[in-house]
Amino acid sequence: MKTKFSVLLALFTFYFANAQQDQVDSEMHSAKGVTFQSGDMILEGAIKVSTGGDEDYYAVTPSFGYFLNDKFAVGAKVTVGSNKVESTDIKTNVFGVGAFARYYFLELDQKRLKTFAEAGVGYGRNRVEGPTTDDTTNSVTADINVGLNYFITKNIAVTFTLANILSYNSVSPEDGPSSDTFNLNINLFENIFDQPQFGLLYRF
Repeated sequence: MKTKFSVLLALFTFYFANAQQDQVDSEMHSAKGVTFQSGDMILEGAIKVSTGGDEDYYAVTPSFGYFLNDKFAVGAKVTVGSNKVESTDIKTNVFGVGAFARYYFLELDQKRLKTFAEAGVGYGRNRVEGPTTDDTTNSVTADINVGLNYFITKNIAVTFTLANILSYNSVSPEDGPSSDTFNLNINLFENIFDQPQFGLLYRF
């Protein structure tokens, strides 16, 4: 009886493992040939957390996009973050809102991998608090980025923001002079994976 039970348990375990693998294979297969359509919507974002040592940091960056056709989407995004340096007891709180337009221009790996260029504008407000400081800074930003989505199912993709081609930042502290910076990265493809940013995308 014990031997029969062991055999049945082994067969059940084997069947369950195969069923799980079949489900994974089915999901991977469903990601082939994924195409966007007019009216599709996406939720996208990333969470960054760093603790330990002298700094504690977190940031949450959700965004929402709406497709006007199979290649072009527009949307809005929010950024919320905080950074605290223990040695100086200085804490910076970050809040930002923005809008973006995204264009998909290349598909690879049976349309699982989709590359895009994205232009965005935003407004940010940073507050720096410490033993001897309490300052608020407002900023206006504009940038153009290159990135890609890799679909692991027909609805879920991993997002990689690879490079910042162009950026403009206008900073206006409440207790100091304003400053403007402009950066153009013409050598971005020499080391495009140097510091990629990762996130997740859900299509519905």
